[in-house]
Amino acid sequence: MEDYSDIRPYLPEELPQIYEELLADEKFRQMIAVVYKDLPFEAVAATLRSCKTNTEVQVKLVYPVLTQLLSTQSQGLTSDFSSIANDGTCYTFISNHRDIVLDSALLDYSLLQNNMDTAEIAIGDNLLIYPWIKKLVRVAKSFIVQRALTMRQMLLASAKMSRYMHYVINEKKQHIWIAQREGRAKDSDDRTQDSVLKMMAMGGEGDVISRLKNLHIVPLSISYEYDPCDFLKAKEFQQKRDVEGWKKSPEDDLQNMQTGIFGYKGHIHYQAAPCLNEWLDSVDPSTPKPELFRMVAEKIDQDIHLNYRLYPANYIAADLLQGTDQRNGHYTAEEKSAFEAYLSKKVGMVELENADSDYLRERILTMYANPTFNQEKAL
Repeated sequence: MEDYSDIRPYLPEELPQIYEELLADEKFRQMIAVVYKDLPFEAVAATLRSCKTNTEVQVKLVYPVLTQLLSTQSQGLTSDFSSIANDGTCYTFISNHRDIVLDSALLDYSLLQNNMDTAEIAIGDNLLIYPWIKKLVRVAKSFIVQRALTMRQMLLASAKMSRYMHYVINEKKQHIWIAQREGRAKDSDDRTQDSVLKMMAMGGEGDVISRLKNLHIVPLSISYEYDPCDFLKAKEFQQKRDVEGWKKSPEDDLQNMQTGIFGYKGHIHYQAAPCLNEWLDSVDPSTPKPELFRMVAEKIDQDIHLNYRLYPANYIAADLLQGTDQRNGHYTAEEKSAFEAYLSKKVGMVELENADSDYLRERILTMYANPTFNQEKAL
């Protein structure tokens, strides 16, 4: 086996040592006190130490927290994986990306509810801003996507990650989750980056189609009724507009993580499309690579767009942006008034000295409207 020790999740035999390192870390202890506020630290520590595998950590410590969060900060989570066989096949779920932490965490939650094993999660190292976060995500079955590398380093790192993904699916027999693009689509205009697919096809054997088929790709649509980070994303748009070269800081990422986890999300739905393998069989293997990757990306986008669960806010935002009421069969006058009040409240939460209210409003409306526009085009 190739040495993946710098990117892979910890092995079961490595966990006891990592548990002790985490439990000794003051920042990790502070996080425990917030997340498990009703439990003494030693009780949480004892549960962690009792976990023999990464999945046990998810089931015993993460699943209960998500259950509590869903009960207080959502109207519930629904999921549909009926399009794929639960027969031991391991899938690569490639999805739109809304929330830094919860997209993958709630996928694992949904998989457990559907009597399936949890997935290994691709996570960018730019988010691992403290040593305890890097250790914790690797305890919880994440593998590391290395960023901020030179072109040559990036090529080597991508090839290694691709080989690891093929190893996970075909030998380790685990599902994988990866976002369809680097970072979140801040305006919710979800498009698969060709570069993600090119990376996935670097590992494995055979032609490009065979390599993609070996990963059993399943397009996954994630739909939140409300995005707790919508005002932070709008703020970021204005900062990028007004300040040349502006970039998010690690503290900004941390604020987005906390807001996303603990903010109100309304209804949440996860919808899996069929595995792409049958469709890939219909693709001409002599198709030039650039065109092939574009075709696969467009197919994934279409499946994700068709499978959005749209809510009144999505239709209202689309109508408000276009100055029409053509979608008013999907919402009531009361729901429209409530969403407009919500919109005003979120614009008011943006903390900028020169906050441009009209621009911020338009940015938030666009976030909620784009899934509607994309689904209408896909249909």
